[in-house]
Amino acid sequence: MKRIVQPELLDTLPVHDPRAVASREDLKRINTLMGHVNLMVTHAAASCCQARRVADLGAGDGSFMRRVAERLCRRWKSVEVMLVDRQSDVSQATRAEFCGFSWNAQSVAADAFDWLGGPASMGADAVFANLFLHHFEDRKLSELLRLVALRARFFIACEPRRAQRALFASRLLGLIGCNPVTRHDAVVSVRAGFTGRELSALWPSGDGWELREEAAGLFSHLFVARKTD
Repeated sequence: MKRIVQPELLDTLPVHDPRAVASREDLKRINTLMGHVNLMVTHAAASCCQARRVADLGAGDGSFMRRVAERLCRRWKSVEVMLVDRQSDVSQATRAEFCGFSWNAQSVAADAFDWLGGPASMGADAVFANLFLHHFEDRKLSELLRLVALRARFFIACEPRRAQRALFASRLLGLIGCNPVTRHDAVVSVRAGFTGRELSALWPSGDGWELREEAAGLFSHLFVARKTD
């Protein structure tokens, strides 16, 4: 299946549009079904003993990273987490939940490329990206990964797997009550997803990095980069 990147409806809607709000709720259920929190936590805990400064690209309302923090806080103490999104909408309640894990959450309203290219991203130990990389064509994605490699020592991404089974499943989301925005975007996401070693091929060449890329679960694609020097 050829990779095709198309606009997603959720990216075009205002943050508080009722369709966008409903779609973000759908995504929480989809993330649970895909097991992305567990994938992130398992590989982050195994590959990175302690991170003091963490970033989540395309963080949205911060709810996904909050669930990751809840699981990682036993290992990673006193973490500063930057929730980077063009339409940042992190509530005070979500920030308070991070504080309960001894994580200090900062909501950063910025384009990921601008943030990674600026001084604020310096010193990030770990960068997370959930259902984010598939939004970009290969040329832009290569630049994004180059910036991440300059800033972090650990990077993990969970993305849609570009496969017929995942495409078939994406067309059935109405059965679990997902709204039209989610149903449209799910099909678009799978077509823009990844397979094989496509992300590894876009990671900047050079020694000092250990890469892991594989199918994960029924419908997901996992990419992990860990600095070894």
